[in-house]
Amino acid sequence: MRKEPRAMNVAPHIEAAELTDADLDQVSGGVAAATAAGLHLQVAHLEVCADADAFVSAEGVALGVNAHVGVN
Repeated sequence: MRKEPRAMNVAPHIEAAELTDADLDQVSGGVAAATAAGLHLQVAHLEVCADADAFVSAEGVALGVNAHVGVN
């Protein structure tokens, strides 16, 4: 009588957990304040877009500015 070798299960075992927004803020440091502003102007064939944002958290301050000028 011949026994076949058992196939080994090599699939990784992953355990999922659900996090609430409050739990996630504790892990990531949270956001104490945030603001954003944007502008879109189109005149004839000229298009100007700009936006700015700022975030304040326990880790510090992050600022971002983006601008785009195009011709249609």
